[in-house]
Amino acid sequence: MSVEADNIRQHVRKSYAEVAEASNAGDCCGVESSCCGVSDDASINTLISTRMGYSEADLGKVPAGADMGLGCGNPRAIASLQSGEVVIDLGSGGGFDAFLSAHEVGEGGHVIGIDMTPTMISKARANAEKGRFNNVEFRLGEIEHLPVANDTADIIISNCVINLSPHKELVFKDAFRILKPGGRLAISDVVATAVMPDDMKNDPMLHAGCMAGASLIDALEEMMRDAGFEQISILPKDESRDFIRDWAPGRGVEAYVVSAYIEAVKPGGCCSTSSSCC
Repeated sequence: MSVEADNIRQHVRKSYAEVAEASNAGDCCGVESSCCGVSDDASINTLISTRMGYSEADLGKVPAGADMGLGCGNPRAIASLQSGEVVIDLGSGGGFDAFLSAHEVGEGGHVIGIDMTPTMISKARANAEKGRFNNVEFRLGEIEHLPVANDTADIIISNCVINLSPHKELVFKDAFRILKPGGRLAISDVVATAVMPDDMKNDPMLHAGCMAGASLIDALEEMMRDAGFEQISILPKDESRDFIRDWAPGRGVEAYVVSAYIEAVKPGGCCSTSSSCC
């Protein structure tokens, strides 16, 4: 790994450790942009999350403190989760999407959250215990090198995390490894619609804020094809520019990035040839 890439990773890890610690303390985080949705005021986090596509009913299904107001969409909206499935949540944070997924897959299913920040893992595990989620676990690890065995997952979800990786091609390759044949991706993330100016792209705060690290759509599609995925779909959501503008007021970053739903399938299972069996 290059020194530059490691510096990016360390900055992101430090920034999201601050997010978790600030959430625990009930203070606003010290990281600008999207993570400043973290608050001890539940009504603020509810407003942020419903703006991202979650319902009031969703928010009532998770332990207090799991919804940290993070993300750029609702990956479960495209996941079509089924009872008994194994779900991997990349960058699981406080466990919000993992817990909602656990309700959908039921006691016969299993959800594994992966996060590289020890403070977030501790927070998520405490939330799991508080909410008595027996079908959820959280593992410390990097999304480029997942602590998960081959052919484990039916589906991988992620919410505004892959953009933070300095080696996205490795994320998709390892995601492909841990998916079962016919397994699928259901991701909400930020993508670039135009080349960002260098002063923005090199701004560490914009990177930690899920903006500067966004890849162009064509580049993401190529990475996913190279990893082996098929049925790739990247659907930008232009309306997301409204809330992305609030992540970095006055910077104009919303002219370069949007939130998008990203889907793909690992070939080899029934879902790669027929939708009727899925």
